[in-house]
Amino acid sequence: MKLPTNFYKPLAIGAPAPFRELPVALERMIHFFPGHNEKVRAKVGEMIPQADVILGNLEDAIPADAKEAARRGFIETAKAHDFGQTGLWTRINPLNSPWMLDDITEIVAAVGNKVDVIMLPKVEGAWDIHYLDQLLAQLEARHSIQKPLLIHAILETAQGVKNVEEIASASPRMHGMSLGPADLAASRRMKTTRVGGGHPGYGVLEDPRADGGKRAYAQQDLWHYTFAKMVDACVSNDIRPFYGPFGDIQDSEACEQQFRNAFLMGCVGAWSLHPGQIAIAKKVFSPDPAEVLFAKKILAAMPDGTGVAMIDGKMQDDATWKQAKVMVDLAKKVAARDPDFAKAYEL
Repeated sequence: MKLPTNFYKPLAIGAPAPFRELPVALERMIHFFPGHNEKVRAKVGEMIPQADVILGNLEDAIPADAKEAARRGFIETAKAHDFGQTGLWTRINPLNSPWMLDDITEIVAAVGNKVDVIMLPKVEGAWDIHYLDQLLAQLEARHSIQKPLLIHAILETAQGVKNVEEIASASPRMHGMSLGPADLAASRRMKTTRVGGGHPGYGVLEDPRADGGKRAYAQQDLWHYTFAKMVDACVSNDIRPFYGPFGDIQDSEACEQQFRNAFLMGCVGAWSLHPGQIAIAKKVFSPDPAEVLFAKKILAAMPDGTGVAMIDGKMQDDATWKQAKVMVDLAKKVAARDPDFAKAYEL
């Protein structure tokens, strides 16, 4: 067990010191692009101003014979663009794959000073984070990387769900977690092929009616328990929870509802698998202007966060002040990136 006094010490001589607090960043959506697809890569420049995070995907959806091309393509894309306020991430292959080691060593050597976050698939325990943590420190030292690379874990195995709290607290490199429903379904042997969202066969049936009439049925969310558990683990360790993917690209209405559920439960963003989902994520993960304006009233009425105030006929106290501060702080991040929202928020 690492002593608390050593938790924030670099794991290699010459590596940058770990962050004590995560850098402030707006991350309403993580927009994926396949590293091996030249046609899609050519559009990354257009996507940078639109997306909060651009992620080069090297893992799932990349054929085995295109893994090296995806890695090269990501490196070329990283070198070719100035990402400005947009985060640059990559999803590497899992630790048990034959491509993972080259993913890390080549990317850190070539563009380590441009990459913000390494997304690690199929994390099963703190030991996976510890391994990548040490390896990144060694590579940072070797290549004179100026800031620590962060780790974002994907929760997509039953064992990972079991160990989610230990994963969240495994390293100061931990940026956050995303729910990976497709692989998690396979790991659990669940009877679904859906990627995120509810399932028509998973629901609650109304009690029998006295008149013998048809009973109401409500579809439920297969992922609610796991999702809530992940959010608690992240928030209690001051790292960021994300919804992950919504696979039905055509069903924008259901996508928006799933994203909204995630936002209300505490998530800061979700994955975007298609440009159309970027606008949905912006809409959902940006606070509602009316709620922001009301939150600003609370903060103005209770500048030090103590006491009680009546605003528009509703009682406000220190608990609602904290809720209001979360809302306004997020609104300020959105306003700094989006002029239309800045106007709506009166910021």
